[in-house]
Amino acid sequence: MSAIPRLRQDYDGPALLSYGFRPFFLFGALYAALAMLVWLPFFYGELTVATAFAPRDWHVHEMLFGYLAAVITGFLLTAVPNWTGRLPLQGFPLMILVAVWAAGRAAVTFSAFTGELAAAVVDASFLFLVATAVGREIVAGRNWRNLKVLLPLIVLGSGNIIFHIEAHSPGHAGYGIRLAIAAVVILITLIGGRVIPSFTRNWLVRENPGKLPVPFARFDAIAIAFGAAALALWIAAPEAQPTGLALIVAGVLHAVRLARWAGERTGRDRLVLVLHVGYAFVPLGFILTGLAAFAVLLPSAGLHAWMGGAAGMMTLAVMTRASLGHTGRALAASAATQAIYAAVFVAAIARVTAVLVPDWTSPLLHVAACAWIAAFGGFAAVYGPMLLRPRVNQELGIA
Repeated sequence: MSAIPRLRQDYDGPALLSYGFRPFFLFGALYAALAMLVWLPFFYGELTVATAFAPRDWHVHEMLFGYLAAVITGFLLTAVPNWTGRLPLQGFPLMILVAVWAAGRAAVTFSAFTGELAAAVVDASFLFLVATAVGREIVAGRNWRNLKVLLPLIVLGSGNIIFHIEAHSPGHAGYGIRLAIAAVVILITLIGGRVIPSFTRNWLVRENPGKLPVPFARFDAIAIAFGAAALALWIAAPEAQPTGLALIVAGVLHAVRLARWAGERTGRDRLVLVLHVGYAFVPLGFILTGLAAFAVLLPSAGLHAWMGGAAGMMTLAVMTRASLGHTGRALAASAATQAIYAAVFVAAIARVTAVLVPDWTSPLLHVAACAWIAAFGGFAAVYGPMLLRPRVNQELGIA
């Protein structure tokens, strides 16, 4: 995602509301760290949260529809002006979206007071407002080919509604979780398949001539389509062996897809390398979730490979790169940025290993939680100041 400095010339509001990535990346990162800080004490009964959700459901919900929804929104509100050539959403309309997102977090977390229905209405409205805003811009810009990003967004929003219904009916969300996770995985395969080869190609052509990523071809379309079909089977019948086989095949296809992008040649540019490492958790998640259908291991190993690994690493990779580029800074990973990447990688590996090595589950859960907090709290500390200030050239008074 290249940086476009196009803004309304008459905008004189706070820098935080001048572009969608600014508030949603900052608040999404802060919330990811805060929610994880609360999660383990809540899970172990050392802390009480005034939510109508069961502890596990609150944790899953706030990771999917709190932190992840915020980061996805920040990405889309920043990418759409690139795609359409239109001005970004900013000022009061952007503030309304941020306020609705924040109201959803408060309503869910304190739903024992607000009531389950009120929490569901406030919380579920956010993603559909985002879809409306994104869809309007894409249509106005006649950028028809990018309308496809609305489908995973709407599926994610629908998963949220189902999540609320399930969590307060049988008392345990299942279909809603799987639907939402599937939407996130598909978004990663779609958007990752666009930005990873592009950024890799640009860097290799400039810095390391030789083998380049294979351009998008029929194989990529097959991998995406087969992965989506396998996820559909998983949503409907997660424990069926045909589902497990389909997921494993999808994992192999996406591993081959990743191998075609020349990631092994990007070691000197951590901003590019981290994208490849993050995407590697997509096929790993497919394979681990497929093995779970054969009762080889618990399903949460694959789920955390997708969410902690693929989503966690890919969101931080995009957040750091977009924040640097769109605030007028050099696209280079500082030592602090590399520490953020290392922390989220440790968090993902520790969380998956906690499922695979039961004797070490408790200490590994604490390692994963601390590393996750360090990664997203670190992003807020390092990148927060630049997200709160105007672009570098604006600070210097340069047009």
